[in-house]
Amino acid sequence: MTRFLLLVNYDNGVVEEPMLDWDPADIKAHMAYYDALTAELTESGELVDGTALAWPEHAKTVRSDGRSAPVVTDGPYAEAKEQLAGFQVFEFDSLDRAIEIAARLSAVPGPGGVPIQQPIEIRQVMTDEMLPGIDL
Repeated sequence: MTRFLLLVNYDNGVVEEPMLDWDPADIKAHMAYYDALTAELTESGELVDGTALAWPEHAKTVRSDGRSAPVVTDGPYAEAKEQLAGFQVFEFDSLDRAIEIAARLSAVPGPGGVPIQQPIEIRQVMTDEMLPGIDL
């Protein structure tokens, strides 16, 4: 089994208005879709962990040189093109399965139940084999 991280950004795909401006019934349907898919993938044993994240205005960015006090700033800023909304860690037999589940996440319903085509980034979790010649 290979672990994959599926990243969801605050990008509403083909929908222009932010989710908080949607009809409450559409928001409920959107979240119910995620809940049903999460339950299915938990039962199959493929979902390792995942969660939605608080809004970006609650985020902090930390930089440190390891010697002095860290520099903490608010962020990411509104002008950032990609802001992380949530993530899931899965164990799949193949990249094809990761793509299949990412496609289902991308098809989450938006206003009027129309799939929003939200972009989902797939990242394989690093393994020792990806660092040949380095004894970890």
